[in-house]
Amino acid sequence: MGPTNIALVKLFRADQALREAQERLDAATKNVRIQERKVNDFAEKLKAAQTRHKELAAKAGALDVDVKSRDVHIEKLRTQQQIAKNNKEYQAFLIEINTSKVDRAKIEEDLLKLMEQGETAAKEVADLTTFVEAERAKLATMKTQMSDTVAQLQAEINSLKGPREEAAKSLPPKARDMFNRLSEHHDGEALSSIIKPDRRKEEYVCQACMMDLVTDVYNKLHTRDEMAFCPSCRRILYIPDDLPPELAVNKKKSSSASVPSDSSFPTAVATLREPPRAKGKLGELLAGAQGESVKMAVDADQKPLEFEVVIDGKAAGVYKGKSKENLERVIKFRLEEANLKHEFTLEEVHEDVPHPPGTENAEAPETTEAPAPTDASAPTT
Repeated sequence: MGPTNIALVKLFRADQALREAQERLDAATKNVRIQERKVNDFAEKLKAAQTRHKELAAKAGALDVDVKSRDVHIEKLRTQQQIAKNNKEYQAFLIEINTSKVDRAKIEEDLLKLMEQGETAAKEVADLTTFVEAERAKLATMKTQMSDTVAQLQAEINSLKGPREEAAKSLPPKARDMFNRLSEHHDGEALSSIIKPDRRKEEYVCQACMMDLVTDVYNKLHTRDEMAFCPSCRRILYIPDDLPPELAVNKKKSSSASVPSDSSFPTAVATLREPPRAKGKLGELLAGAQGESVKMAVDADQKPLEFEVVIDGKAAGVYKGKSKENLERVIKFRLEEANLKHEFTLEEVHEDVPHPPGTENAEAPETTEAPAPTDASAPTT
């Protein structure tokens, strides 16, 4: 790979190391953060309970003042009643005194309810105060115990920031900006390595989304200094360390190998030639279905199988999948999702197809012995 791609891989690995260290720090401090949220939540509840208790106490105080003022007013009316000049005036004072007593009784009833609520609020405040103090003490203990671990992890993070910054500086600005955007979009997975599922075939897929890649992607990355992107997930592709050229590129045999003139050779070549793949929206749909089904196969630790897809009676190409049923189901779902109506069938492509001479692992084509010529002079029966 060229300097730009090598620098991208170096930045990617430095960024991954930094993110992993940050995740370890987040995991180590998770319990502390949970405890902090718990303390803060109950501190808010305590504050609300204290406010409610104060409001109830203030209302109860106001009603108590009102009751006392009404007592004073009733006593004043009684005094005036004693010096009433006639019975009519006496009765008027009596009615007013009774009315004041009824109002006073209602206020006293409200006052008793407020006092009960105030006692409940006071108990709640006391309980919350005790609980919050205990949780704060627990939080302080957790912070003390975690201080050494957090300090060690923070030091590791600080030590990893330098290499990442240096790796970022070695990249051209355009490549660095592209990496940062993709890293943010894919949660740190800005790059994806290419893999070769079948060592016998020169085919490559993106490790992140399992989408097929063009055949010359390896040569492009190996010989040129430019970024290559997965056509599906848009991640930047790179060559992993365990895929050197001698494993990635199938070498052709020497041209000195003679090509037999057996008439069966063109037939074998025609048999090996795969039908062209569908293009346009249908081609994208089938490629996407292949990527999804192959990913399921890889997740299940299975080798993807090859199937020839025929749509509306026409060959649409050879696509890989976990199984015939799985690939059929994925294609059917994607067709329905795209509101496309097509009839399709799948036939598994077996690997026992004869190979033309001169290719890797080639076997000599089977020949049948020609029948002996019939002698024209032989007598007939």
